[in-house]
Amino acid sequence: MARVLIVDDSPTETHKLTTILEKNGHAVIAATNGENGVDVARQQRPDVILMDIVMPGLNGFQATRQLSKDGNTNGIPIIIVTTKDQDTDRVWGMRQGARAYLTKPVDEGKLLGTIEEVLA
Repeated sequence: MARVLIVDDSPTETHKLTTILEKNGHAVIAATNGENGVDVARQQRPDVILMDIVMPGLNGFQATRQLSKDGNTNGIPIIIVTTKDQDTDRVWGMRQGARAYLTKPVDEGKLLGTIEEVLA
């Protein structure tokens, strides 16, 4: 299965996502903020990244933009997973390089289906 990097400053959200992913056979790596997420993605080269938006320091939009413009990480699909559900946020996230956009609380089936989709 896939190696998934979760970038989220909420331990609760990270735990929820980790539980879903590990139960379905995925390996999980976690980062607690945007800067750390960019560093971990460059070092670990996960198969897919789940990116929160609202984080201290480098936010998810900025981290997504950095990773999608970097030649070493631009092939890693990024799925934004956030509480921000405005159309403008969705459009902006996709413009930064995200391949999909999901809103919290995330439905397990939709999350797993989206991961499969971006990895296909």
